[in-house]
Formats: sequence, C-alpha cells, structure tokens
Amino acid sequence: MTGSDIAGRVYIEPLTCESLAAIIEEERPQGLLPTLGGQTGLNLACLLADEGVLERFGVEMLGASLESILMAEDRELFKATMLSIGEPVPLSATVVDLDNAFSFARKTGYPIIVRPAFTLGGTGGMARTEEELAVIVGKGLKVSPIGQVLLEKSVAGWKEIEYEVMRDGQNNCVTICIKGNASK
Repeated sequence: MTGSDIAGRVYIEPLTCESLAAIIEEERPQGLLPTLGGQTGLNLACLLADEGVLERFGVEMLGASLESILMAEDRELFKATMLSIGEPVPLSATVVDLDNAFSFARKTGYPIIVRPAFTLGGTGGMARTEEELAVIVGKGLKVSPIGQVLLEKSVAGWKEIEYEVMRDGQNNCVTICIKGNASK
C-alpha cells in the first residue's frame, strides 16, 4: 500500500519504533492493523505497544490483540496455550542460552528443531549434531528480539498440515489456505 493512488500520504522511512511513532504522532490514526505486515508488522506493533506509543496516541490494534500476538509468537506462551486446551506438543523446552540447549539435547537426542521467537521464517532449523545445535541456537538467540528459542524433539516423517483461518467476532470462519507436506 505504498502507492499515492491508494494512500493519502506515502512515507519512505525505516521500519523502526521511532520512525513509526513520529508518523503516528503526525497522522493520528485510529487503528493499526498489525497482521497486514507479516512478522515485521507483528514485531513493530508489539514494540509500539511496549513503548506506550499506541496508548499515548489512542491507537487501537485491529484484527489481533497484543495478547493474541504474544500468545502466538512467544514460544513458551504458545506451548502453554496448546497444553491448556489439550493439544499435544512435541517434547520441548524454551531456552535463552546454549548451556540449556545442550542440556535439552542430552535428554532428548537428535534431531532437534530450533524455533526462534518473534522472527521471520527461516531463522531456525533442524540440528542433527551438537555443532549444528550450537550454530542454529546461537543465530536464533541473536535474531530473536526477546533472546528466546524453542527446542523441539523432531517429528520428521510425520505429515504436516497447516491451516490459515480468518474468524470474525460472530465466529464466522473462512479458510484462507491449507498447506501440507510430508517428510520421508
């Protein structure tokens, strides 16, 4: 939505909390749709909320609340949410350092899936050795804005099906897409 034929004003600014706060102060929007910008939009919306920008200028998050974003992006909160509704999860641990990652690996064995919190896809991976674990977790801890990664016992070989569903306040649901793959 950067075309001037769509937007009343176009900003070419870095995507930082500071630059967005200045734009919000200037434009005084009523709402912010954080889910429209992918992972970057979600992370920036969380930063703006944490810094008090949204509250200071009376900007409402639309489409997803801060709590729901945190519940989906913070790996420990997501795991706790799944367990609270009776959904099984792979054997896992949330870690903030390599020592705890190695401890988890000694207990569970390899391969291990590494999922950094609040990051774009592709920042984690599968570690099959201690050396790979050190590299992937080290990178994950650096790129995660909260310095957190979820380690999971790999379920490679299982069928994975991902649903993206949109639901409104009256519980009407529309399936946006379904993606599936199977490892051998």
